[in-house]
Amino acid sequence: MKLQNVDLIASLLGGWSAELNTGSVLLRILLSVILAAVIGWERSSKRHSAGLRTFILVSLASTAAMLTDLYLLRFGLEPFPAVSAAAVIGAAMISGNSVLFNSRSQIKGLTTSVGLWLCGLMGLAMGAGLYTVTLILFAALFASLSLFPSIEKYLKDQSNHFEIHLELKNRGDLQDFAATVRRLGICIDDLEFNSAYLNSGLSVYTVSLTVSSAELKKYKKHSEIIEALRSLEYVSHIEEIS
Repeated sequence: MKLQNVDLIASLLGGWSAELNTGSVLLRILLSVILAAVIGWERSSKRHSAGLRTFILVSLASTAAMLTDLYLLRFGLEPFPAVSAAAVIGAAMISGNSVLFNSRSQIKGLTTSVGLWLCGLMGLAMGAGLYTVTLILFAALFASLSLFPSIEKYLKDQSNHFEIHLELKNRGDLQDFAATVRRLGICIDDLEFNSAYLNSGLSVYTVSLTVSSAELKKYKKHSEIIEALRSLEYVSHIEEIS
């Protein structure tokens, strides 16, 4: 079955867009760059480590790999592993993994990492000439990155459970911190010492908390609770872990 018979956009553009020719290759590469640039711009605008150029390169590499695979198959040759579509997706995943950790040894950039992987898949679909699938993937990815965070933030603020990165000036301050959060109506569910800061002069922990006070549940957001804890004189740094 020909591609233009199964892809709505290809059928609208004409048979040339579904075939391998100079025009269709240029169109696929151009759309791959434009769509990836929109996703990359969204990430850059929020100051994420992987931005415009990274997303464009991942999508472009995936599109180029798929086009190369198609041309090799047309001439009865096996795709080279170094340029195969699977290899490019693996490279996208490695690139994504490189943005997962920040200087405080927290997992960050997970959304951007998955976004890079999906951008690679989007590039593969575009390289294969699946225009409709590519646009659907693009719309879903852009909505997930740009529109859903406000909903996610609202849901997180409604949750009674959250996790913090806590840096105390001295290890002996932990008892005072625990007593303070209990008075506020917050339970400590789990506490893990971060040995990476052993010689830093700080006492660093990852703390899981549950809001048990009815008043806090009703009126206080996580950011307000953390701001209150930040004012404690023995707290060097505190932030919520996403």
